[in-house]
Amino acid sequence: MARFVIRMWSMPHPYDTHGTPEVLDRREGPHGEVVLRRHGELLQIIANGCFLMDTSDGRSERLLVDAAYDALDGRPEPSVLIGGLGVGFSLAHAAVNTRWGRITVVEREQAVIDWHLDGPLSALSADALADPRTRILAADLVVHVNETSDTYDALCLDIDNGPGWTVTEDNDSLYSAAGLASCARVLRPGGVLALWSAQPSPEFEGTLRNAGFQRVRTEEVPVARGVPDVVHLAVGPG
Repeated sequence: MARFVIRMWSMPHPYDTHGTPEVLDRREGPHGEVVLRRHGELLQIIANGCFLMDTSDGRSERLLVDAAYDALDGRPEPSVLIGGLGVGFSLAHAAVNTRWGRITVVEREQAVIDWHLDGPLSALSADALADPRTRILAADLVVHVNETSDTYDALCLDIDNGPGWTVTEDNDSLYSAAGLASCARVLRPGGVLALWSAQPSPEFEGTLRNAGFQRVRTEEVPVARGVPDVVHLAVGPG
């Protein structure tokens, strides 16, 4: 069973919300139980009984997209692969930027996709999903980068807590030398890899450089308690 831990947001913790959470939908999928619930004004995704994410804040997800775009140095109509649909912050923010070209989102939980297509999360993503640039793929991100023949100008990946703190065992490989080689394979020359993480990892910066990535850096998003969320950025080999 996957073990999920709580991200530390800059907003008040979602469980500080008054009242009893209301379960809106509950699904049993290939990776366990996934629940969508409403707690006050927040929508929350619960996986295998543990809090995963909510709609309280999306600054780090927006940074993930903006930092990747800025690192492309004005490349016209770049394509982007967003790994993980979540509550839709990254997709919605990418679609607002008319300078992005093709926008592909890979999400392995069909329930999450359904909640965006015709459920409560559509309030956050309806405009982005209606955008002709947008395509949603129901697939595992790790499998996709290993097997796809598609290429992208930017990869914006947020499928786990980060390289030093994965909560789903299958995601470990994404941050390995082999996983980074797969990411590099699907990046166009000079493309950008942006990875969300719940904490900084100087060791991972070294892993990126050893894998041939260039211009490696980390941007932080301060939070109210604990270590900051970060986005690891790197330009692909070649």
